[in-house]
Amino acid sequence: MKRRILVKRYSQGLINAISDDEEFNAVQEELRGFENLLASHEKLQEILHSPFLPLTKRKELTNDLLKTLSYRPKTSRFIALCVANDRLDFLPEILDFLPELWNEEKGVSTFEVSSVVPLTEAQKEKLKGKLELLEKRPVSLKYRSDSTLVGGLSIRRGNIIYDVSIRGNLDRLKEIIIEG
Repeated sequence: MKRRILVKRYSQGLINAISDDEEFNAVQEELRGFENLLASHEKLQEILHSPFLPLTKRKELTNDLLKTLSYRPKTSRFIALCVANDRLDFLPEILDFLPELWNEEKGVSTFEVSSVVPLTEAQKEKLKGKLELLEKRPVSLKYRSDSTLVGGLSIRRGNIIYDVSIRGNLDRLKEIIIEG
């Protein structure tokens, strides 16, 4: 729970520092590049996460690395902040959360749509239209496959879940039978 709160705080802090879509896309791309760099260089990742290497050395190494990468100042400061506070391992989660927060700032609702099979473009457009009518504002949809659904869709926005799947219907029927 604490980790999730920290991820949200760091993400929100970064979002607050960004001024427009162009800057958001550039910073997000640079952060993804840094994440890929760490993933492809195990030794570097080990060094930056090592509790045996003094924090001052890790900061120095990070600053030197960031100078060679020539990232935007906001990206570099954010990475340096993560290293200084031992939060670099939060970067993948922060990157997953950033688009949702950015959309929220822009007045766009983000939904996660789960289905057994991928939806066609026509189905995606129809679903998006229906959700925009329901929300009375623009929506952004993230799609994923979920083999446990059996059929239908599960649509999630934050803590709200719209479950129109066969599995969800069966679970509700089971609850009714158990209650008597």
